[in-house]
Amino acid sequence: MRGEAAPAGLLLAAGEGRRFGRPKALLELAGERLVDRGVRTLRDAGCAPVLVVSGAAPVEVTGAVVVPNPDWREGMGSSLRAGLAALPPGCPAVVVALVDQPGVTAAAVRRLIAAYEGGARIAVATYGGAPRNPVLLAGEHVAAAAASAVGDRGARAFLRARPDLVTRVPCDGVAVPDDIDTPADLDAFTRGGPR
Repeated sequence: MRGEAAPAGLLLAAGEGRRFGRPKALLELAGERLVDRGVRTLRDAGCAPVLVVSGAAPVEVTGAVVVPNPDWREGMGSSLRAGLAALPPGCPAVVVALVDQPGVTAAAVRRLIAAYEGGARIAVATYGGAPRNPVLLAGEHVAAAAASAVGDRGARAFLRARPDLVTRVPCDGVAVPDDIDTPADLDAFTRGGPR
């Protein structure tokens, strides 16, 4: 990768899953917790290290560094800030993914990494032309993304403020960005979602 280390992977998994009724990180899909599935996806795509931000439910995850977020109740922004602050020094880039999107695949993450290797400084997965997750941030934009992360917005405000920096990466056909927010969502994904 242009002589650099691999991008890190950052899985945001701190929420309490209010609409689901329990933390989504611990939900199982085909016998695998969503947190383990998310870590596997990032690792299979070549991300190293992989960090998991925990909060509502303490987790231990093989193959990942767990970053506790004591402020998880403030929303996704606090988790993004905690995870970005925990990146190793000199980290060239980071792929940020959400634990409740099990349809995001290693193939989608690899597309973002390929865009980065081709010169993109921020790469955002799109589906039907609409930007969703995951998102890759080159190291020089981590601080600005963290500074804009408040409430449940994550890096959205930063990305909208700097569209000139964003490379859209179509991921149709290799991933789906559907959230698992309710038991019905999990049932629907189990019946017809990607494996």
